[in-house]
Amino acid sequence: MTSLKTLAFEIGTEEIPAFDLHSATKQLESLGASLLDGAGVPHGAVRGLSTPRRLILMVDDVAESTEAIDEVFRGPAAKIALDDQGGYTKAALGFARGKGVGPEALEMRSENGVDYLYAVRHRPSVPTAGLIGEALGALIEGLSWPKSCRWARRSESFSRPVRWIVALLGSQVVPVSFAGVQAGRHTWGHRVLSPGTHEVASAELLPDLLRSLRVVPSEAEREQAIREGVAAIERETGLRAELPAKTLLEVVNLSEAPTVLCGRFDEDFLRVPDEIIVDAMLMHQRYFPLYDAAGALTNRFIVVSNGDPAHGDVVIAGNERVVRARLDDAKFFYEEDLKRPLESYVEKLDQVVFQEALGTTRAKAQRIEALAAWVAREAGLSADEVTAARRAGLLCKADLVTNAVIEFTSVQGVMGGYYAQASGEGDLVAQAVRDHYRPRFSGDEPPASAVGRAVAAADKLDTICGLFAVGQGPTGSSDPFALRRSALGIIAMLGAGLRFPLAGAVDEALAAYEAQGVSFDRGVARAAVTEFFITRARVALRDEGHGVDAIDAVLAVGVDDPAVLATRVRALEAARSERPEAFDDLATAYARANNLRDAAVGVALNEGLLSQQERAVVEAAAHAEVAVSAALGQGDYAQALSCLAALRTPIDAFFASTRVMDDDLALRANHLAVLNRFVAAFAQVADFGKMAKSAGGSGRKARS
Repeated sequence: MTSLKTLAFEIGTEEIPAFDLHSATKQLESLGASLLDGAGVPHGAVRGLSTPRRLILMVDDVAESTEAIDEVFRGPAAKIALDDQGGYTKAALGFARGKGVGPEALEMRSENGVDYLYAVRHRPSVPTAGLIGEALGALIEGLSWPKSCRWARRSESFSRPVRWIVALLGSQVVPVSFAGVQAGRHTWGHRVLSPGTHEVASAELLPDLLRSLRVVPSEAEREQAIREGVAAIERETGLRAELPAKTLLEVVNLSEAPTVLCGRFDEDFLRVPDEIIVDAMLMHQRYFPLYDAAGALTNRFIVVSNGDPAHGDVVIAGNERVVRARLDDAKFFYEEDLKRPLESYVEKLDQVVFQEALGTTRAKAQRIEALAAWVAREAGLSADEVTAARRAGLLCKADLVTNAVIEFTSVQGVMGGYYAQASGEGDLVAQAVRDHYRPRFSGDEPPASAVGRAVAAADKLDTICGLFAVGQGPTGSSDPFALRRSALGIIAMLGAGLRFPLAGAVDEALAAYEAQGVSFDRGVARAAVTEFFITRARVALRDEGHGVDAIDAVLAVGVDDPAVLATRVRALEAARSERPEAFDDLATAYARANNLRDAAVGVALNEGLLSQQERAVVEAAAHAEVAVSAALGQGDYAQALSCLAALRTPIDAFFASTRVMDDDLALRANHLAVLNRFVAAFAQVADFGKMAKSAGGSGRKARS
């Protein structure tokens, strides 16, 4: 039995970008395990560790040598493998070559009374060090990076230059080399706290050795240390820290030995809008802001140091100087911007290109101005709200050319809201300008006000229609303008109560581009945008857990409005869930009628030939058609389904007593006309035939 050892593999580098490091750490385990398996190296658990200066693969229970095994392969039957003289045929010899053995390794074995040729291949035990070395070399090459670099005169590339490699199986160095660096047993400590090289006696000792060198070797450990440090400061100050996940992940992967410290800035800066201060700290400096019990921003902040904790005061002072300079800039930009009304910046939007073929951002603002007012009117907003939507549409992009937003880009929209308020534009306009980029991502809240939703919808729809008009819609996984996210945002706002005819809004948006001289095929663009929205709505409904058959059933009757589609699919699924037997019978009855009907026959009836059951179907269908139309007019799709459910009894009676394809052609035509009238009652609701296959009920048997 071969002995089991720990494998440690460390790639030492210059500092790797934080998010790239996080991605590579996740790759380490799966790629490392896959490569070792592919090399035939027996091993146990695999785990990936990392710091900004190193990637580490630790593997438990790695065998020092492979097991000797005999592999047995069944080949052709004896009648094919042997010639008349009992010698091997070309088929037998080809089988042997294919398995990498000579004729002497072939033998005959009987299986279920039939003789087959077998090849027996012996694989001796071999040391795994060489196999591991090849696998680890492939691991370095196999890691995927968003961007990589070359250094010195090397042809190899990696995220950052590789400076050292540790590769140990137990205490044995595994032969690995990359970019001129040979694997050894010496690692490097923390740049400040334990500089220089340090010998690793055995693989299993590497993580603890790094900890002794003041290097925290795993992302999870560093995050825990940061959270504990933040919690200690919260207890000490009575304040609460904000730790956005993205920024925290970045900070975790910027330090090898995190120390959490607390700094402060002049309270005078708190007169600047909170969003600028938070942007300056979080986005630019990776500081975490602190809030009081009421949720108000304070002049305290948290910084995570990668230096010597003994010199924390020096680190705090240095970071306070940095944040003071950033906030000085923010305060200056904000105060300069306030010297002019927001409307005065609209003209400067002529200097900002929206998209090469679609003109400037000022032209976009003019389109949003008109489209936002149209959406607000169609959504039933008041005259004052329509006026506010028009005004906010014109002003919503104006802050893009203000000093504060040019310097702190993440506060676009937010600063426009502040400047609109300061310019006397009123609460409705200011709030709409502030919110018009929302929802920014999946799960984000839509704008708080109806005016804000109208402006946000107009902005997003203008972008979608314009880019589709000039052939710049998303392709495959490429969506550089985030049009899918914009479409989902509009769908979310439609679902949140901003009800307007999307098809009409698309026409308005496309007409605005034509009026500004953009050349495109309007019919093609309209069809592409409509299909795009339906596709996004399908995806959103599917992600909610709704059945594809229910979605297709509603789409089959010509629904092209995402909000209507969502309402109907949810009601259809609710009916199927709450009244499964009735629903299944109805679906099956519809499918039977739909399969037998003949549209060419029409709906004209010979009253004298109608049976009692046929009259019942015709009368019920006529009543249902009127009731369904009224229910749909009120947006009550559940009631429309209930009206159709009443057709189950008469159609069942019809099928039970009627031979539809009667030899008498006049009777057959009348039967088919009855079915045409029955199916017509469903035309506004759904094609239940698309759901019949998934329905649990089989319906009642009918005579055909």
